Amino acid sequence: MRKKLLSSLLAVTMVTGLLAGCGGSGSGDSGKDTTAPATTEAATQGGGDETPTTESAGEDVTLKWAIWDKDATPYWIALQEAYEESHPNVKIEMVDLGSTDYMTVLATELSGSGSEFDVVTVKDVPGYATLVSKNTLEPLDDYISKAGIDLSQYGGVDSQISVNGSLYELPFRNDFWVIFYNKDIFDAAGVSYPTNDMTFEQYDELARQVADDTFGQQVYGTHYHTWRSAVQLFGVLDGKHNILSGKYDFFKPYYEMVLKQEDDHICRNYADLSAEGLHYSAAFSGGDVAMLNMGSWFISTLISNIQSGEYDSSLCGNWGMVKYPHAEGVEPGSTLGTITGLAVTSVSTKKDAAFDFVQWVSGEEGAKVMAGTGNFPALMTDEALDIICGLDGFPSDAESKEALKVSNLYLEVPYAENVSEINDVLDTYHKAIMNREMTIDEGIQAMNDEVGKILGQ
Repeated sequence: MRKKLLSSLLAVTMVTGLLAGCGGSGSGDSGKDTTAPATTEAATQGGGDETPTTESAGEDVTLKWAIWDKDATPYWIALQEAYEESHPNVKIEMVDLGSTDYMTVLATELSGSGSEFDVVTVKDVPGYATLVSKNTLEPLDDYISKAGIDLSQYGGVDSQISVNGSLYELPFRNDFWVIFYNKDIFDAAGVSYPTNDMTFEQYDELARQVADDTFGQQVYGTHYHTWRSAVQLFGVLDGKHNILSGKYDFFKPYYEMVLKQEDDHICRNYADLSAEGLHYSAAFSGGDVAMLNMGSWFISTLISNIQSGEYDSSLCGNWGMVKYPHAEGVEPGSTLGTITGLAVTSVSTKKDAAFDFVQWVSGEEGAKVMAGTGNFPALMTDEALDIICGLDGFPSDAESKEALKVSNLYLEVPYAENVSEINDVLDTYHKAIMNREMTIDEGIQAMNDEVGKILGQ
């Protein structure tokens, strides 16, 4: 029964996952469109002056929760129903603010004098920075400490969204990048499949081994979507660099690798992709791309579109996944990610009850619900992993299952007050480099100069 239920949910999840992937990581500055156990009454902020919540007394309580795209996103209702079933005295009232400019609308709502939200969904890090700066979110440190939540279970994400040492959200959804590959292309070339422990040198060599530029029989060894994330952020996987540093020379070897692959016809040309507007899903489903670096949101899209016949299974039906490539000396399973979080509002009069909901959704129970809808929880438990890998259409090989185990998750966009401005600069000069309007050195120097001004360096 579970497989049938999960399979039926995928058609809806496909739309959600694709929109989340394109809207979040898709911009190259993240914003994409994550989990902790059992009910524990948390400490309130403000020195104990707050009136005890009705939830702590076991009385009926209603929590108002800000979300987007309720009808198109299966996990909202699934989380609501599962929580209410296990907490019969609590009613979750969802308020759909729509996905268009969600974070802007939410910030406006919370800045108003009449806001009644208790829990809000935080869609991206730039929006999170705005809400924190406006003092609209409650710091969660005391709640987390009293509940005994182990933040290490989120793969180091907590340090990347910490604001002056404090957390204002817990992640419940996590989308991270993997390498999708077409097994048929490797089989036809007589080349071994990619592995979960693959350096960038090995990745580049594999792409070259399977590529074929024979006219009418072209096979591309790999494919890069036009987002800057698909190239620049290879450089942050060592855990030593991030996009906030103000010095971006560490991007250079990855630009060199990708542009050389373009020159050698190992991958499609960036300028052509931009002009044609070719989507990464169309590129991979066309059957002439051996490897694709893309986010985990593509899994549900790929499965459901193959099952529906929208994608020709003879071209892309025999696929698998492996972990992202890594630099020498870097732990396999280090990858890029984007999170979706839940926060308690500073104006809520039911903070204990609100945090209990945040904790539950971000914990093991919420993780099972997320996995059951074909989406990736921030807390990837063994049970959640088994649910996802049990989806009808998920690859049966052990490597693909292992690919979902993340060792280090580096956010595409860690927290910073000026992160949106930095993103704009990096995106601008990424386009200039990839369009060959500037050399790699010129583009990187321009990034250093412009971001340096933002950071006052």
